[in-house]
Amino acid sequence: MIMSIWTVHSGQEIKDIPSLARFVSDRHFGIGSDGLILICKSEIADFKMRMFNYDGTEAEMCGNGIRCVGKFVYDKGLTKKDVVLIETLAGIKLLKLQFSNGKVKTVRVNMGEPILEPEKIPVTPARELTLSALDKTFSFSCVSMGNPHAITKVEDVANFDIASYGRILEVDSHFPKRTNVEFAQIMDRNHIKMRVWERGAGETLACGTGACATAVACFLAGDTERKVEIELLGGTLEIEWDEESNLVYMTGPAVTVFEGEIDEQEAYHD
Repeated sequence: MIMSIWTVHSGQEIKDIPSLARFVSDRHFGIGSDGLILICKSEIADFKMRMFNYDGTEAEMCGNGIRCVGKFVYDKGLTKKDVVLIETLAGIKLLKLQFSNGKVKTVRVNMGEPILEPEKIPVTPARELTLSALDKTFSFSCVSMGNPHAITKVEDVANFDIASYGRILEVDSHFPKRTNVEFAQIMDRNHIKMRVWERGAGETLACGTGACATAVACFLAGDTERKVEIELLGGTLEIEWDEESNLVYMTGPAVTVFEGEIDEQEAYHD
């Protein structure tokens, strides 16, 4: 997932965040990204992260995005800590930063406990359900990592038509807040290949919360161990669901793609 990251200074006001998110995400007239992250002041953590999807809707959490936030605040000198607390709509997340040549290379994130109660995911009527879209029927296992995910297994994820089915399943009436849809191919008990259709963004190269939710769902189904590598289009994440603490840990890289400036007036053109 490619994110545009902005720091919001004390007293600074962004008058129309959804329009800004849509603008910077546009690949033709904007910067080109899967969404916008705002790094704000927090009263209860080191920083507060607000995540806006490609379509301007605000998401509770973004696993890949929060790793980028960890890299950004350290590499830009906003913190000297190697353990950083980030406030999100899905709660406070703890990040452990790992370095190479003085820059953040990878980030291990305590993603919290998975949410399995249907009403809290949310999904109706049950966490396990069967849905049809176009010519196919899917068996889903639903998990929330602070945002909703519906995971289904496929035989050949590389050649699966994600767009045709993902756009329909995202807005299915069983998901009151829509859902992220993960298509997973079990390679062995420690390795999953996954593609994701993200709520409000379409198919993206990776989804950290989706990888965590998929690891949980596949373990509960008896397909994998608690610690797995999940191979996404954008790279590989290590996910571990700790049995003793019930916490899910995600470890993966964070890379700065480019930096630049845009005109303020252009940013609010929608």
